[in-house]
Amino acid sequence: MFQDHPVTVVDEVVVTAPRLPPAAGDAAFSVTRIGRDTLDEEARLDEALGAVPAVGLFRRTTSLTANPTTQGLSLRAVAPTGAGRALVTLDGVPLNDPFGGWVVWTQQPPEALSGLDVVRTGGTGPYGAGALTGAVILRERDRGGALSAAAGQRGSARLAASGSGQLGPARWIATVGHERTDGHIPVRAPDRGPADRPLDLEASSASLRLDLPVGEAVVSARLAAFEEDRGSGVETSRSTTEGTALSLTAARAPGDRPGWRLQLWRRTSDLTNGFVAVAPDRSVATPANDQFATPAEAWGLNAAWRIRRDGLEGELGLDARRAEGETNERFRFMGGQFTRTRRAGGETSVVGAYAEGSWTSGPWLVAGGLRLDRWDATGGFRREADAQTGTPTLDAPAPDRSGDVVSARLGVRRTLSPDWSVRAAAYTAFRPATLNELHRPFRVGNDITEANAALDPERLSGAEIGVARETARLDLRATAFAVRVEDAIVNVTVGFGPGVFPVAGFVPAGGVLRQRRNAGTIDAVGLEVDAAWRPSDALTLRAALSATDARIDGGSAAPQLTGLRPAQAPIWAATAGADWAFAADWSLSADARWESRRFDDDLNSRVLDPALTLDARLTRELGSVTVWVEGLNLTDADLETAETATGVPSFAPPRTLWVGVSRRW
Repeated sequence: MFQDHPVTVVDEVVVTAPRLPPAAGDAAFSVTRIGRDTLDEEARLDEALGAVPAVGLFRRTTSLTANPTTQGLSLRAVAPTGAGRALVTLDGVPLNDPFGGWVVWTQQPPEALSGLDVVRTGGTGPYGAGALTGAVILRERDRGGALSAAAGQRGSARLAASGSGQLGPARWIATVGHERTDGHIPVRAPDRGPADRPLDLEASSASLRLDLPVGEAVVSARLAAFEEDRGSGVETSRSTTEGTALSLTAARAPGDRPGWRLQLWRRTSDLTNGFVAVAPDRSVATPANDQFATPAEAWGLNAAWRIRRDGLEGELGLDARRAEGETNERFRFMGGQFTRTRRAGGETSVVGAYAEGSWTSGPWLVAGGLRLDRWDATGGFRREADAQTGTPTLDAPAPDRSGDVVSARLGVRRTLSPDWSVRAAAYTAFRPATLNELHRPFRVGNDITEANAALDPERLSGAEIGVARETARLDLRATAFAVRVEDAIVNVTVGFGPGVFPVAGFVPAGGVLRQRRNAGTIDAVGLEVDAAWRPSDALTLRAALSATDARIDGGSAAPQLTGLRPAQAPIWAATAGADWAFAADWSLSADARWESRRFDDDLNSRVLDPALTLDARLTRELGSVTVWVEGLNLTDADLETAETATGVPSFAPPRTLWVGVSRRW
């Protein structure tokens, strides 16, 4: 399903896509490759990434049921966060939301991709700010097409198509996707009450790319848009999100002459969220906060120049990004109406330059890079007023802040034999706080989380060693790592309801007040092992294990957290699976995923139990058409995703059956 191996570099004279080929130095770092075969079997991109145990969203839920603000991707269970600590790019353009850093996965159907690389913590390298725990590099298909249609339980349906063709000298690539579900109710009996509702979803996306050859280069223009509307599991509580992406890219692959890439991009997003306070018996939900608009916009420029000569490869580049956005809300619900309004936001920017290089000689590969980035957080403001009279009740401008960050990485790989290789790497990286973390407070049930305009960037340093064996029948890889995150941004508990607190206001009984803070350091050590064994051409057995022991040292900033685990960071995660072509045109695949307990809060007081889930898929090939039946969570296991302060758990979807048909060409 996925491979972790040296990236193959092919000499190309003409670029066939708006990207540079993978760098030779990537093989010195922890790169896991997921190909089209795996993507073809997944309805959502984040579920395809779930094949790698070290990859996870902030919570256990997938994009089928997760609120957009909890779809933050992190690599390795070092310190998950709703904002995400990994950078996700599509042919160089970030997919992370310009306001919150999370990734709205419904914007990118897997049918549009030819493959992806997961770079686990291997240093910032050319990826830039935001790739604290690594990067996910998506590659859009260049030719061919795919069509998928499926229907499942609870009113679920999905349709997606991607195709390509010629339009004069230009090649076009277009993708559309739509999915819906009536959803499941996440709270179960006997805790469930009349206020609980299903997590329904309606989502659509579309994109169009035009590639035009210009000499030895390709100039590409891409336009994409998406929207989704989903229930939040409680009456009168919903969220919507929409966005657009536009990019213009020119690229030429390195060969006898240097290669280069120049790219401009723009992203927009808007989010609405309705939050409610739920009665202790869950009989009724009362409006608590109406986040009715969160417009955000981001611009970016990146450029790279690469040369290859006799085992040497070098790349120089720059990366500049700017984001601005604000939250508009109505809050403090009293007497049947909202009595306060809030508007808060600001601007952030990062400008960086880097140099990367690698040297290959016989069995040796040495690769490294150095970056210098300048970050800024400016124009921050927070204004609150009486909803009826407009009289200001709070005016809190945030001071402008900036700083410089140097990051670097160095990796060495040696081939010991045709089957065995070893490698070692050391790296640093950083992630500035998002506009969401700096300026947007939010409420979930009776819990309130305050923003913090004084947050410093997170910084990571780490080292790892790895060994791999690759044969025709067996692939085996193991990596041991140790990392430290300094100035980690954590939602820190600062008070319990009922009570009135400065700025945050009233916190109801059973509620908790938290604030985003730079809460000291997080130290983590871990081991990752994965294997694929092919005892015959018809059978492949797969297994992977991730073990990460992460602990917080809150220091003077948050001493109550010292010795605790970061929220939503399990120690153990393991997957196992089999692909069996048991008859002509028939195949069966099965996948199991187990995870140890994790904590839903910073104080480790809300425990989410261990969970084991099992999925299976039966496929029949009918010429160029594939028909399949799939069962998700076949054992109907209880997979806890969250827990309230009063001990009411929420659960991921129960057993779900799907049938579908697909075609690839």
